Amino acid sequence: MARHDKVRFDPAVTALLAKDEAEVHTFTIPDARLKLLFVCAHPAIDEKVRIPLMLQTVLGLEVADMAHALLLSPTTLAQRLVRAKQKIRSTGLRFDEPEARELPERLHHVLESIYGAFGLSVDAMDGAEARVLDLKHEALYLCSIVCQLLPESAEAKGLLALMTFSNARRAAQVDAHDRFVPLAQQDVLLWDKNAIVQADQLLWVAAQSRTPGPFQLEAAVQSAHCHRLFTGQTPWQGIADLYRQINMFYPTEGACVAGAVALAEAGDVAAGLQQLDTMNRDTVKSFQPWWVARGYLLSKLDKQSLNAADAAYQTAIGLTTQQKIRDYLESVRAGLN
Repeated sequence: MARHDKVRFDPAVTALLAKDEAEVHTFTIPDARLKLLFVCAHPAIDEKVRIPLMLQTVLGLEVADMAHALLLSPTTLAQRLVRAKQKIRSTGLRFDEPEARELPERLHHVLESIYGAFGLSVDAMDGAEARVLDLKHEALYLCSIVCQLLPESAEAKGLLALMTFSNARRAAQVDAHDRFVPLAQQDVLLWDKNAIVQADQLLWVAAQSRTPGPFQLEAAVQSAHCHRLFTGQTPWQGIADLYRQINMFYPTEGACVAGAVALAEAGDVAAGLQQLDTMNRDTVKSFQPWWVARGYLLSKLDKQSLNAADAAYQTAIGLTTQQKIRDYLESVRAGLN
């Protein structure tokens, strides 16, 4: 518990809590970091900066850690955070610990920040500090506390299931020679079966509330991938259908790219490429997954598209921050010729 509680003694962080220490609360959030995440999800803070503010102020991430994942330049993100903090100071906004009734309206941004921390840890660039690499464990811990704090929240359970599915496959992500292995080629016998069953149970309980949300749908996608362990097959059409729902109601750049790949794997490569082409060019020009997906789909289309596939992979390699993945993409590109 020491590493979870150490934030209590960081003046730069605890200064956000403006309540009188003598004030008595009948409700309290049982973890210092989680408490501060809910504090930073205050509705008076600009929605665009709530999540990076949480990641920076509470979880200790630097602008350089976050900017790439948020599809922003470090300068732009830094300016947004500075302006947000200036506004907080100038308006004299108080950051009291929220009451229990206030948690549901702040929950989505808290879950987004937890998932953001998890993703940044999993996708950390080579040489990342231990504070970043350890965040995936912190994210799982914090989400489990949210599930206890708000047991009626289907989305909190959905996020915990989503991260648990992902974490269950970590042992298969590299081979015996420490080379990256993509999901479709992973040895399912290396996956953590018990964790997958646990995640499926969480997702099933969440589904009983009949209040679908983005984390539950994303978890359902990961459940479908993980059930290759039991069936030997990946249900690509079902995954494509799930991404269609996600992109209809909760669109993100990552979901749009993943949905395009699912369409291609389900048998409609042209539709997958069309979906990629509808994305904002200014946004995707530095989005590595878009270039990887484009290269892959073009390589599946026809022989006339191999040169374009090669160019897409070349761009993706230039945007890749992890050497293992860069080596893998180099080998894929070499196999095109």
